[in-house]
Amino acid sequence: MLKGIDRHLSAEVVHVLMRMGHGDTLVICDVNHPAATIAAKTTHGRVVDMVGCDIPTGLAAILTLLPLDTFVDAPVSRMQVVGDPGADMPVFGLVQGVIDAAEGWAVPMQALERFAFYEAAGCAFAIVRTSDPGPYGCFILKKGVVDLARL
Repeated sequence: MLKGIDRHLSAEVVHVLMRMGHGDTLVICDVNHPAATIAAKTTHGRVVDMVGCDIPTGLAAILTLLPLDTFVDAPVSRMQVVGDPGADMPVFGLVQGVIDAAEGWAVPMQALERFAFYEAAGCAFAIVRTSDPGPYGCFILKKGVVDLARL
């Protein structure tokens, strides 16, 4: 156990976040997402599980360590509702609230069609699967930079 690290973050999640660089993407998803299939295509190559977390809890923990990219129009993507691209699922608002609170500003989120989302997810650094029952709890986060003091 380490001080200052959210208890929902396993050693593997922290390891993945540490290995990511600026512009790399991380998928956080619910249990319905084809995480294992898509994770095989990612840099990390396998699913990272956050057992016992729903999307908002897991995302809040991740965002204590992961900065979002401020050099792009929308550093967060979500999956559109199939057959109703304009639909608003409850998880969308919950996630927007978590992201805005963590970053301290209204962070733009873009919607991707289901198969476009899967394609983008396959290019991610890693996929973190929560225990959230969903549906449509699928988000892609683009990592930004941490402005550190010089050594």
